[in-house]
Amino acid sequence: MAKLYFYYSAMNAGKTTTLLQAAYNYRERGMDVLLFVATIDNRYEKDKITSRIGLKADAIMFDEDFNFFDYIKAAIADNPNIKCIFVDEAHFMQAKHVDQLAKVTVFLNKPVITYGLRSDFRAKLFPATERLLALAEELVEIKTMCHCGRKATMNMRINEKGQAVREGPQIEVGGNDRYISVCREHFMLGDAGDGFQEVDDKE
Repeated sequence: MAKLYFYYSAMNAGKTTTLLQAAYNYRERGMDVLLFVATIDNRYEKDKITSRIGLKADAIMFDEDFNFFDYIKAAIADNPNIKCIFVDEAHFMQAKHVDQLAKVTVFLNKPVITYGLRSDFRAKLFPATERLLALAEELVEIKTMCHCGRKATMNMRINEKGQAVREGPQIEVGGNDRYISVCREHFMLGDAGDGFQEVDDKE
């Protein structure tokens, strides 16, 4: 049986760059891959996985009604040379999507490598992340740093003033203007760096 992998980190750790490099390695060796990205992530070009440093690749977009197992099964029937499945921004999946990908590893015997955040800006697990932590055989942390120099493990949402925000919907797509990676101490202090402190978003 092939394995289900979950590569996780705080934001801006290079998850997408790592994914694109791994996919390139497969292709360089003559093996085809399938890449998936969430429709909700509208920061970059449609039908593309794009890293912050400018690397990009074609991808299939998924939404909450998408069925990974059915799509991948049909794709492999058309192209038996597909050897690996990659999913970017895996925290945007639904829990049912993770179950579908787990079926791919068992019934289609193809490895599935997912990349995403472990927790949201409230330090809560995403539904897909919770399921990945339960099902994945391989859990791999990709590390990045807090502004203090220690390892960042948390994702802090910030407002237009650079102040920490604690309330709001779990999913709000954004980049460096809305999120920063911090260590747990500075997350709890609401310290986004540059002396900013936590603010009540209801003000």
